[in-house]
Amino acid sequence: MVKIKRPEKYTSLDEGLTAQQVDSQVQRGLTNIQIKKLSRPIPKILADNLFTLFNFLNLVIAILIFWTGSYRNLFFLGPVIANIIIGSYQEIRAKITVDKISLVNAQNFTVTRNGQEVEVGIADLVEDDIVSIKRGDTIPADGIVRYSNGLQTNESSITGEANTIGKTIDDEVFSGSFAIAGQAKIQLTQVGKESFVSKISSAVGKEKRSVSVLMKIINNIIKILTYTIIPIGLLLFFRSFLKNGDVAKSILGTSASVIGMIPEGLVLLTSVALATGAYNLSKRRILVRSLSAIETLARVDVLCLDKTGTITTGKLTVKKTLTYSGNSEKFVQSIAQKIVDATQETNATALAVKALGIEALDKNVKDVIPFSSETKYSGFIDSDNVHYIMGAPEFIIKHPTDETTKTIQDAAENGFRVIAILQEDPEQILLGLLMISDEVRKQAPDTFNYLRNQGMDLKIISGDNPVTVANVAAQAGISSGKDYVDMNTVDDTVDYHELVKEYKIFGRVRPSQKADLIKAMQENGLTVGMTGDGVNDVLAMRQSDCSIAIAGESDAAEAAADFVLLNRNFDSMIFMLNEGRRVINNVERVASLFLIKTIYSVVLSILFIILGTGYPFQPSQLTPINALTVGIPTFILALEPNYTPPAGRFMRNVMEIALPAAICNILLIMTISILGNHFNFNYETTSTLSVFAIGLIGFCALISISNPLIGRKKIMIGVAIALSIVSFIFGENTFGLQNILNWNYTYIYVALTLIAWPLFMFMREVLGRRVFSRINWK
Repeated sequence: MVKIKRPEKYTSLDEGLTAQQVDSQVQRGLTNIQIKKLSRPIPKILADNLFTLFNFLNLVIAILIFWTGSYRNLFFLGPVIANIIIGSYQEIRAKITVDKISLVNAQNFTVTRNGQEVEVGIADLVEDDIVSIKRGDTIPADGIVRYSNGLQTNESSITGEANTIGKTIDDEVFSGSFAIAGQAKIQLTQVGKESFVSKISSAVGKEKRSVSVLMKIINNIIKILTYTIIPIGLLLFFRSFLKNGDVAKSILGTSASVIGMIPEGLVLLTSVALATGAYNLSKRRILVRSLSAIETLARVDVLCLDKTGTITTGKLTVKKTLTYSGNSEKFVQSIAQKIVDATQETNATALAVKALGIEALDKNVKDVIPFSSETKYSGFIDSDNVHYIMGAPEFIIKHPTDETTKTIQDAAENGFRVIAILQEDPEQILLGLLMISDEVRKQAPDTFNYLRNQGMDLKIISGDNPVTVANVAAQAGISSGKDYVDMNTVDDTVDYHELVKEYKIFGRVRPSQKADLIKAMQENGLTVGMTGDGVNDVLAMRQSDCSIAIAGESDAAEAAADFVLLNRNFDSMIFMLNEGRRVINNVERVASLFLIKTIYSVVLSILFIILGTGYPFQPSQLTPINALTVGIPTFILALEPNYTPPAGRFMRNVMEIALPAAICNILLIMTISILGNHFNFNYETTSTLSVFAIGLIGFCALISISNPLIGRKKIMIGVAIALSIVSFIFGENTFGLQNILNWNYTYIYVALTLIAWPLFMFMREVLGRRVFSRINWK
């Protein structure tokens, strides 16, 4: 076992550090500075947007073009620079907003200083501070236990084992672990970068950032292009140079080819779309800890819910007290109050007992039995060795009578959480039952109905009695209330893969079982989301593909979550789901526009290498068309509301537009090239005709992906077409385009205009029926 540094001297538990001692520790750099940030620093954002492989290629091309003296061909840098600026701005804006919310939600700890307990931010803790820890708190830094009231920790994030570890005085605790039972006071001995977890992080290196499904697909496309662009570009340059002997002309032609192959805006657009999604969620007071989780949530097949605090409000009330063995209600409630006082619990059940306002039983406490999600009970041992226990009846009543069993069953069916109060001396005596109610959130039925209608399967995984949970599920409209299983009766030989297929409601689930159930769903091929608010949900949240925590209940749960609902409003799930779907659907929709020029550029480059002729146009000539059919429209369309469930067919959706459009461009450009050679058209004429054809097909593709053509989309496309016509009439000096009002070639421009749409639709139909329908795109 790893050993941590022992304190040079013990800090007084009652006094803590003085202000002078704290200042001294700060000056020595012994502060708990956090090395892990929720968002990337601004220099990192700028670097990620600036220093990319494609930006490097663009820089090399720009230098070569500058060398030729054809400065107007440097216009292609405009969209590149604009993309860098827009992308950086969007991400920085999102970062600032998220950081503001993170600051408000920053974890604070109770420390003893100058003889008083004060709240201190995690980064303001110093070495030798005395920190109070309760159930649900994460351990902020390494230290030793100076006082323990039944402290039990989970160190799974360090050891990988989910076992409960009891901690007594002078035991070591590690940053990154969390308290699952009891309370304690710890003296910090290694803080900040010196803590165990920080040293591990530094040794392993940079934390791996999760990559979304979209980014994985796009990165694979880029990887293929990386191995394609350079050799094709070099072959095209030398083939062209050997043909015409003109270095400058060969550079310009090759540059147009290489620039066309680079989908420079696609990666940026995806990153910006995700960053914008995080920004939009932050305005709803939803903290996003992982950008990729926005997309993952939209792909979730099964959403697992914890009952308390998610489906219900979490505000428990003791509605009735049943007594046994001749005891009074007041006596039973006084024992419950004494157990709460002894364990110092602050969970919802403890607060419900405190709300009764009953004076605690007058007993001396010899030892405390802390509450644990595994055992489902808590209590104390008095000076006469009598055990007083409070917890789930199914776990603590050893030999219940038929009448007691029926009472508990009836109460559970009516939606009550039943808490048993027992005395063991050493024979077990049932003293009473507390009937506790929890109200279903008013908006819950509508929220769950919406999620279910969107194709999301809902399951409840709770530590409560399965009958109680089933009753709540029926009230919330999640299920009929009959398809439940008591996990306390399930042995280790049961196949969880079949269990999760058969049931919707899982009661009396231990924390480790929650994680196992989610793992089984994942192994069944499902994408699983998990919501929770307590420390008992942490293991399941870490196992899930996407996790959502309700703020204010457990620091450990919030630290494990991809999303934190700072507004504590579960209805936000609808907005979160729709935001993720908007990102996926819009990126899938506009990605085809970026890949059209990639496909035709690669094919044309190979064809012209074989034919031994130069590339048919220069970079400057494509600038207005690229901007008006791809650059500007995609950023506008990426913000469109589109909340349909993702079909999981990225490549097919993209290729259904990109491939037909690219083939149309190839056919038209090759035809223009043949006609140009036959009728001896000059380079300006053939290049302008080629770019004109690319523009026509680009608008055909833009119109196709813009459906339905509502008013603002019609205006966008209309303005883009008008500007493109202007660029073909007045763009000779600026872009190197021949005036299309040259009447000698009017018939060709008219013919191209008339044939573009029918040809595009014909290619879509042919490829759709003959090719796409037969390909397995998975």
